[in-house]
Amino acid sequence: MSATRANLPSSGSASMRPTGRPHRNNDPMNGLIGLLGTLALLLAAGGLIGLLDRRNFSGRWLLVAALIVAVNDALLTKFYGLVPNLLPGAELNWQGKLLALAATLAIAALPMFGWHRVGLTLAQAPGSVRAAIPVMLAYCAFIATLASLFPNDPPGMEDVAFQLSMPGLEEEPYYRGILLLALDRAFAGRVRFLGVEWGWGAVLSCMLFGLAHAFGYSAGGFSLDPLTMALTAIPSFLVVWLRLRTGSLLLPILLHNVGNTIFVFL
Repeated sequence: MSATRANLPSSGSASMRPTGRPHRNNDPMNGLIGLLGTLALLLAAGGLIGLLDRRNFSGRWLLVAALIVAVNDALLTKFYGLVPNLLPGAELNWQGKLLALAATLAIAALPMFGWHRVGLTLAQAPGSVRAAIPVMLAYCAFIATLASLFPNDPPGMEDVAFQLSMPGLEEEPYYRGILLLALDRAFAGRVRFLGVEWGWGAVLSCMLFGLAHAFGYSAGGFSLDPLTMALTAIPSFLVVWLRLRTGSLLLPILLHNVGNTIFVFL
């Protein structure tokens, strides 16, 4: 799923970042306060994990991950409304997505990251594509079930074009690329499960993906929609598995956009 909430069941209290349709909250300060809340949760959770496993913890990389979150959020929101919309005819957040994607690719090109290390490669780990097929089918089945339960309005041409391109192209290199690498460097401990090496980085990147959909600040307070959080976390873990198993972002990008397109048409 994209970090633009579909018509999922919701308490109506959580605010969303403008990664699809423009932000519904006209006060840019709410978005900034929401970011600060997200960073506080990340640093609190990361700090606690680090205290429990100090030998495998790097506070410097946790701060790098927090900086990456802040940069991505600022660009998606066009610096919280300070940068004018240069695409006046567009209803969806193409500009914010493209800015965030450009920053992600620039960070991935830094020596401390590297395109191949963040998964920006077409090469797939031996045997991984065949192993990935059942996971991809499970992902599509899960999304199709949600889409049938919580249908969207009939899509326009811009909706189709956006969902076929931007969510996967921007979010996967960010969440399952540079952010996952930074968090994996922050927490070096690993547990092998279902054929891949899992670390706290995978868990926290999925948590942040869920928070982007379900957590925000408005009407003078923070809010979290637990159901939306859960419904975004499940497919997020499936996509992380694909990234870890294949060593590439190719299948996560394709699957993310297919999933979003299922939501659009169903």
